[in-house]
This record gives sequence, C-alpha cells and structure tokens, in this order.
Amino acid sequence: MKMTLVIVLALIVGAFAMNYWQTHYADDNKLQVFKSAQNADLGLPFSEATRIGNTMYVSGQIGVKPGSLALVPGGIKAETRQTLMNIRDTLERYGSSMDQVARCTVFIRDMDEWPLMNEAYVEVFGTHKPARAAVGASGLALGGSVEIECIAYVE
Repeated sequence: MKMTLVIVLALIVGAFAMNYWQTHYADDNKLQVFKSAQNADLGLPFSEATRIGNTMYVSGQIGVKPGSLALVPGGIKAETRQTLMNIRDTLERYGSSMDQVARCTVFIRDMDEWPLMNEAYVEVFGTHKPARAAVGASGLALGGSVEIECIAYVE
C-alpha cells in the first residue's frame, strides 16, 4: 500500500513538474518572428526582429522615419541617430532595450564618414559599449549612408 501511494505521488508530482515546465519554459527556444503592423505595411521582405530564447536579433535598420521609406535629412550623423532610434523602438516593442544590446554591426557607405557616425553612436549609447564591427559597404538600401544590425538580450 505504501509503495502504491509513493508511486501515485511521484506520478502526480512528475505531471505537475512537466506541466509547469511546458507552461513556463517549453517555448523559450522556439523561433519567434516579429513584424509590427507599421513595418508590415511597407512590404519589406524580412522581419523586423527574431528571437530565440533570451536572444533577439534585430534586422539591419537604416535612418528612415518610422513607418516610411524616406531617409531623414542631414547626412550620416542624422541617419545614425535615426537608425539607432529605430533599433531602440524595435527592442522596446519586443521586450528588450538599448542597454541590453550585446553586439552591433555597422555598415557604412563611406568610411571617411566613420568619425561622424561614431559621434552619433556614442551620443545614443552613452556609457554602454556593446561589441561592434564597422564595415565599409559599396551600397546600402535607399542610398543610405549607414545601416546597423544588433543582437540583444531579452529577460
């Protein structure tokens, strides 16, 4: 009788533990694809961001006004600021933030403008310094001066 009771209790505890795990952790490692209605209306052939577990991958962003395909005026510094604001908005919309960015890749049309891009980059990130690579590119979408993609942690 005692052995039967122990087995029944073990099965109940096991079932509870499995249910708890499935409701809290089972989907953590499934791919989630994010595309806001604002960006979906633009007909772009990629997602705004994806997430697997606690890692978010933000697609390359350029210095366009939100919800449009129009670059902000003012050159690379203004485009860099807008690009990073677009990234910030995406991160916050899907559960992260700029201070959780672990790595950025920056694509620059003209490497001679790197110092101007870097000024705007530092203004936005402040003391937070994610790992970064900056790469010269021969052409960027919409004739932009800069494109930035990033990887961020999500709690």
